[in-house]
Amino acid sequence: MTALTTPPPSSTQAARERQVSDFTELSRRVQDEGLMVRRYGYYWTQFAVLTALLVAIGAGVVLLGHTWWQLLLAAALAVVLGQVMFLGHDAAHRQIFASGRWNDWSSLVIANLYAGMSYGWWQHKHSRHHAKPNQAGGDPDIAPGVLIFHTEDEVTSPATRLGRWARARQGWLFFPLLLLEGLNLHVSGVKSIFGRGPVKRRPVEIAFVTLRLGGYLALVFWALPVGMAFAFLGVQLGLFGLYMGAVFAPNHKGMPVVPRDAKVDFLRRQVLMSRNVTGSRLVDWFSGGLNHQVEHHLFPSMPRPHLRRARPIVREFCAAKGITYTETTLFGSWARVVRYLNEVGLRAADPFQCPVTLELRSAR
Repeated sequence: MTALTTPPPSSTQAARERQVSDFTELSRRVQDEGLMVRRYGYYWTQFAVLTALLVAIGAGVVLLGHTWWQLLLAAALAVVLGQVMFLGHDAAHRQIFASGRWNDWSSLVIANLYAGMSYGWWQHKHSRHHAKPNQAGGDPDIAPGVLIFHTEDEVTSPATRLGRWARARQGWLFFPLLLLEGLNLHVSGVKSIFGRGPVKRRPVEIAFVTLRLGGYLALVFWALPVGMAFAFLGVQLGLFGLYMGAVFAPNHKGMPVVPRDAKVDFLRRQVLMSRNVTGSRLVDWFSGGLNHQVEHHLFPSMPRPHLRRARPIVREFCAAKGITYTETTLFGSWARVVRYLNEVGLRAADPFQCPVTLELRSAR
């Protein structure tokens, strides 16, 4: 048997330099195409249109009166607020303005005042995700909770039969559970800004979130009967959470999970752990550009409308370097997320089950 040997330091250093050189080469190509240039007109138009839509929906709630047709406005509001969060996401990634201060304040206004969510809480969580996508112990988006996203770490089996049943079928439960994600996002943000942890511009965040959530609830309960008001909030929050999850989940769920102590260079870390979603510009709009997840992770400050143009450049470069570039359709990505979560749930629910039994059970 031949013993495994550690490559000599010179070999390791040369490999690292080559990996850095790979990303430098790709970055130069992207820069030469002008894909990092700001798109002020695009973003100011987005902001103006979304502001007008929010005002129109608010006026519609008041003018439409006591009718169950209000639930259509609630559904429309869920979609508009999803688009608002995509705009806030772009600002948080410094895509809109050259000035960091302008981007910060844009994020505060868009996320806190327009959407009622904490920019500081989301920024802290999302920055950790970008630094270590799909890495066990590093990416908060795959931390164990109601759902188990990987089995790299030891997972405690549920104590009850119902819990084990649910975990083995968590993929099928994923999208229904997203109906609660809108409420969870708001609660997590409020707990963060009113908690004891560090929050930059805490007074501003508290003022904006309080004004937004308080004003929104006051409008809904003033304009509608109590039962209809709760139904309006339920539809809006449920569809908002479903929308956010349906866009964000395909980006990484079902892609390789990196062990805690693994070392991966930046280019391969961002490409190998991300999945693109193909489709028309309608898919781009629906996903807020996040369907170009590989390009977004490689160049997070690239303006959204340039991601589609960067895609063939990145895909061709990865093919030349032998780096797997993953993409699928929107519905295909959702199906993959469900299958993957079911597979993880089966392993976590019964970690000592033999592979043949797992295959037979998953085929049912």
